[in-house]
Amino acid sequence: MPHDLTREHDREIGIPVAPSISDALKTVPAPDPGPSVDRRVVWVTVLAIAVSIAAALIAQALMRLIWLVTGLAFHGTFSIHPQTPLNNQLGLWVLLIPVVGGLIVGVMARYGSRAIRGHGIPEAMEQIILNESRIPPRMTFLKPLSAAIAIGTGGPFGAEGPIIATGGALGSLIGQLLRTTAMERKTLLAAGAAAGMAATFGAPVSAVLLSIELLLFEYRARSLIPVALAAAAATGVRMYFEGAHAVFSMPDLQQPSGASLTLYILVGAILGLASVLVTRAVYAIEDCFERLPIHWMWWPALGGLAVGAVGYFHPRTLGVGYENISDVLSGNLPISIIAGLALWKFVSWSISLGSGTSGGTLAPLFTIGGAIGALLGLLLRELIPSAGVDPRIAALVGMAAIFAGASRAMLASAVFAFETTLQPLGLLPLLGGCAASFLISSLLMRHTIMTEKIARRGVRVPADYEADFLDRLSVRDVAVRELITLRTTQTVGEIRQWIASHAPGSSHQGFPVLNQDGLLHSVVTRRNLLEPSTAPETRLAELANRIPVIVYDDASLRDAADHMVRHDIGRLPVIDRRSRLLIGIITRGDLLRANRQRLAHNTEPRRHLSLRSLLRSTLVRMRPMGPDCPPPPEEVRRG
Repeated sequence: MPHDLTREHDREIGIPVAPSISDALKTVPAPDPGPSVDRRVVWVTVLAIAVSIAAALIAQALMRLIWLVTGLAFHGTFSIHPQTPLNNQLGLWVLLIPVVGGLIVGVMARYGSRAIRGHGIPEAMEQIILNESRIPPRMTFLKPLSAAIAIGTGGPFGAEGPIIATGGALGSLIGQLLRTTAMERKTLLAAGAAAGMAATFGAPVSAVLLSIELLLFEYRARSLIPVALAAAAATGVRMYFEGAHAVFSMPDLQQPSGASLTLYILVGAILGLASVLVTRAVYAIEDCFERLPIHWMWWPALGGLAVGAVGYFHPRTLGVGYENISDVLSGNLPISIIAGLALWKFVSWSISLGSGTSGGTLAPLFTIGGAIGALLGLLLRELIPSAGVDPRIAALVGMAAIFAGASRAMLASAVFAFETTLQPLGLLPLLGGCAASFLISSLLMRHTIMTEKIARRGVRVPADYEADFLDRLSVRDVAVRELITLRTTQTVGEIRQWIASHAPGSSHQGFPVLNQDGLLHSVVTRRNLLEPSTAPETRLAELANRIPVIVYDDASLRDAADHMVRHDIGRLPVIDRRSRLLIGIITRGDLLRANRQRLAHNTEPRRHLSLRSLLRSTLVRMRPMGPDCPPPPEEVRRG
């Protein structure tokens, strides 16, 4: 009778049956043939689109709320149409408007949620890393309300930061209300954040890139698809309300020359240095507020006093200021106003943000960087007129480069500047400038403006994303092939004598047990064999009664590691997928040793080709070949 049929017969008549290779194969999950996309991804995508539409509508409502507060605070009007603090008739009373806004935000932070302070992205990152993407539900309405008050009363922030934070909070809330995994909640949070940015600027691609670079900490189909479709849906909602025009309109650009491109990259490098200084200044100001002998609830009011004082002399620094960015990029402002924006917007924004009020970083950084870039462009045009530097392109590069350096979201910054201006000829300078800024920032600053706050709390934020090294190696590449195997017919006493003899291999902690057909029967540990309560005459076929957990030879090391964790074991027999025979074993130590190759790739520079061998190889390849051609000299052939 075949072996498997015998086992079935024994089961039917009640005889205990030890596990077999057929049972063991049932413990092996099917290998992942490609991207991890299944029906759950479709369901999460549907939720992400719903979240994005809601976030886009919230964005529209928040902008109108900001306009409403702005009209009431600076003009005494009740209107939800676009309004700015410019041309107000308050005189010296303008000093108190931001103070009142700061007082209200401080009270909301103390008695509502302290998490509304700041621009929201660091807090979202912290919740993703430490709290399985669970953001308190009250943040969904407290953050936009506090931001509308802070910005509407003159706060020098953009609306995009609070909208991004609100969209992320909404996605997290939906993930908490429904049965979702931590990974799915993170995807919904990132989808809401991307929707917020896309709904504000109409820049879906950069919104997706920002989510990847700052929130997802991965690039996988299961998260990329929902986030991308969410950003697209939010952009569609924005287009319905505001049209498809460029957010920051500017005249058409000319193709940059090679000389000007070099100078634009230089501008990007200078803005990288500026991003480091800006980031350090913001946190230095925050540290100064921490030393004040008053409760932090009053800090936003003190910051509001600085905002009002700067705004009295430079009204363009008050409020959202998106029109400032458009004017700088279009070259419509005189040098004095551009310089004033670069300096005083920074002073007003850094003090206000450092005080812990509710606001964003994107628009202020874009304003400051665009103004500095425009000034550098004007200077370079005067110093090197033959290079053909366009101050508008320099402003565009400066706008993107300062954010690329401050946040390390290089790709999002470059694509954002393109999407919001619809100027394709600016893409090459943007890429070079943002890369240069990224380089300088990485060399001079350990943390970014997004991560410094939570890094001080001991939170480690991933900065480099690469393919899992364990996922690139197969089990067959590292499995031990020289096995010490036991037979089901052997007794425990025989194995104990063998272990006592200290024979080669007897010190192992686990041993595969094969049946009479040479197939894996079970795995016994040294502890099982030396257990005093086990009778010496017990056969190994009777000793093991657990289904052995195995892994196929073509599985990845990541699969093997996950399998070990899932079953809480330290070794896995390796089975050939075709023959079903045992061909090796893999342990936790083998997984650790596999990392040596990764360390060698990253830390051991080697030269694998000498100049002499390169020249010899080139000579051989360049020599004409054919039946009439003489062979190359012996020394060249040897080379």
